[in-house]
Order: sequence, then structure tokens, then C-alpha cells
Amino acid sequence: MAHFPKPAAGSWTENWPELGTAPVDYTDSIDPEHWKLEQQAIFRKCWLNVGRVERLPKVGSYFTREMPSVGPGTSIIIVKDKDGVVRSFYNLCRHRGNKLVWNDYPGEEVSGACRQFTCKYHAWRYALNGDLTFIQQEDEFFDVDKADYGLKPVRCEVWEGFIFVNFDDDAEPLIDYLGDFAKGLEGYPFHEMTEVYSYRSEIRANWKLFIDAFTEFYHAPVLHMKQAVKEEAEKLAKIGFEALHYDIKGQHSMISSWGGMSPPKDESMVKPIERILHSGLFGPWDRPDIKGVAADELPPAINPSRQPFWGQDSFEFFPNFTLLIWAPGWYLTYHYWPTGVDTHIFEASLYFVPPKNTRQRLSQELAAVTFKEYALQDANTLEATQTQVGTRAVTEFPLCDQEVLLRHLHHTAHRYVDEYKEANGLTKAATNGSTAHV
Repeated sequence: MAHFPKPAAGSWTENWPELGTAPVDYTDSIDPEHWKLEQQAIFRKCWLNVGRVERLPKVGSYFTREMPSVGPGTSIIIVKDKDGVVRSFYNLCRHRGNKLVWNDYPGEEVSGACRQFTCKYHAWRYALNGDLTFIQQEDEFFDVDKADYGLKPVRCEVWEGFIFVNFDDDAEPLIDYLGDFAKGLEGYPFHEMTEVYSYRSEIRANWKLFIDAFTEFYHAPVLHMKQAVKEEAEKLAKIGFEALHYDIKGQHSMISSWGGMSPPKDESMVKPIERILHSGLFGPWDRPDIKGVAADELPPAINPSRQPFWGQDSFEFFPNFTLLIWAPGWYLTYHYWPTGVDTHIFEASLYFVPPKNTRQRLSQELAAVTFKEYALQDANTLEATQTQVGTRAVTEFPLCDQEVLLRHLHHTAHRYVDEYKEANGLTKAATNGSTAHV
């Protein structure tokens, strides 16, 4: 295993002086009024990733997404229309407001394919582009023009096969919002990695606390000791873990790390089943036979410091989309969908090139189940964090240099809330003083 010298304190944080070095106030993770402001200022204003284009393989393919982070009951339809355009609409009939697309249970997400959408209540019909095409007993209505009652659209744009929506009609274009990180990732073969394993869990912790856990590796040799064999765990606990590179561009950030090398330099340091299947927590060891994943083929945003021992990059696209790209040629996504100040839905998906044989399939499955254990360890710890921060006995906490992206996340979330309050004439008194600053 390669060892990297510990940099001097402040070697990363000092690059972004606006973040400061003082303890960070975590009131933003426990104040219900602040959460309500985040809902309006962030989740109704920012671009939100809702899936991949592979979920829409043909004309008429659709899926729904429940969006409690945007507002109670909010549901949307994402569909590929007859021209191949990916569109999004509120999942709501324009007649009497019934939920338009659902199966047995209105609260569950569904997917499928159709030629048109038909309301279960009174059979109003809508084309794939949202136009109202049929009104049952139309002559019973008073001066109704079907052109005025199409489905209400939600802004929808696609980047590198990732589908994003935005509930703010005045928001900047997606590519401008995603910025330099996204431009530097263009060309990576995401479209080749269509074998997907997904997990979803309801977490009793604030959405930012979970992102905090995945933007630093300071905890890795402690919390995840049991993921490694005894000798490796002891080494990690002793020397700690230092990332290779951090970067911040506007509201987005990234962390680059060693680890995930393929294959490991010392196979005796991994578990027997990992040696047999050539896989583990960092994914399959054997690189897929596709273009775009070799070290000399990677887009410029990946492994930006060009480290020979690079293993993975984690891109944090604000507010709630994490994209991890692994050296062996696969990627992982996280989504954090807040449902309240101290609850959120965590979604994780692992994307691989489809296996060509049984060994490759088992290699991917081992990575998926190993990852699940790893993520549950983080989730369990964060629920314990939420209960104690919620007591307000202590609300300010010191962060080390490795936790610079945590500072950035809370700073950015506050900035959005502060700008929203200023634009809407909200005073500190009107919001119950819920504007504690980082």
C-alpha cells in the first residue's frame, strides 16, 4: 500500500479563505425553520438529478419521481416523447388535480411505456409532449380550449445521459450550472455502464450530515476498520488517511483519493472471497474492455493531480448529487432527498459495464453487497450524530483540513438561504433567527 505524507495544517483550507477556519455551526441541520427555507431557496431553485436516459429506452418510456424535497406531495413524470426529447411534467391532471400516473398505490413511483397518458378519474388524455388531446364529454364544459390545459411542464435538461429537472423557470441552463467540473467530465463512457445495482434507505438524519460523511476520509480508518483484513485495518488506523486532491468551483466540489487500485498491490491484504472474485469494496479489479477508462483516456477533470496511485474521484454537485468515478472502470451515484429537517431518503446506484460471464457478474454482485454494508455503517453513525446535535448542548464543532468540503457545503447552503431571504424581504425575526452562519 502506498503511503502519502501528511500535508501541513491549512494546506487545503487556506486556498478558500472565504470558508474560514473557525468551528462550524450545525444549527442548520436541526432547525425546522431553516429547513423550510432550504426547501424554497435550494431544492426549488437548483438543478436536481432524477435519473439516467437508459430508463427511457424508447418513445413513450416514462418513470415518475416523488419529490418531497421540493414540497409535500410533489410528483413528476419524466418521459421520452415521439421526437426523442426527454420531458418532465407535474404528475397532475388539469381537470380536477388527480394524480395522473400511478398504479395500485398513489405514493409509489412507477415506470413503463405508453402512447399517451390517461387520467384514471375522468379519462382526460394527454400526448407525450404534454398536450391535452381528449376531454370526456367535452361539450359539457364551458368555453374550454384544450390548448390551455396541457400538462404543466417542469424544466428538464440532459447532461452526459443524466436527466436533471429544475422547478425554477428562471434558472440558468444546466450546463452553466454544473460548471467546469461537468465540462471536464464530458466524454467519460457513462453510456457503456448500464448494469445497475440500486439501494434506497430512509435515514433519520439531516441531508447535509450524510453528505458530510462522504466528503472526507478522516473517518475511514476508524469507522470502516472491519471492511479490511486485520493487518490492513491496523495500518490505516495508525497512519490515517489523506486524500490526494480537493477542489471547489462555485457551489460544487470534488475530492480525489488513492484506493481502488486494480488489482491491489498486495493481494494477501484482502479477504479470500475478494481474491477469488477479483472484487471488493472498491469494485471489480478487472477493467472492462471499453474505450475511455484507461489512465491515458480519462477526461481532464478525473484525477486532476495526475497521481499514479489514483483510485477514485468524488464530485459533489450541489445540492444533493454525488458522482464517484473509480479507477477500475465503473461509477457510483448518491442522492440525498430531504423529507424534513432530520430525515431524508438516501439513494445509491452502482453502474458497471454489463458482465460477459458468470465470474464478472459475481464480481459486480460482491462489490454491490460490500458497498451496502459500508454505506449502512455511515448511516447508522449519522443517525447517532443527529440525535446529539439535536439536543443543542453543543452546536459548533471544529473541522480539520481534511474536512474542507464540509465547510464548503454548509457555507454554500447558507448562502442560498441568505440570498433567498434577501430577495424575499425576510428578516431574521421573521424566520425565528434561523440564520446561523458558518
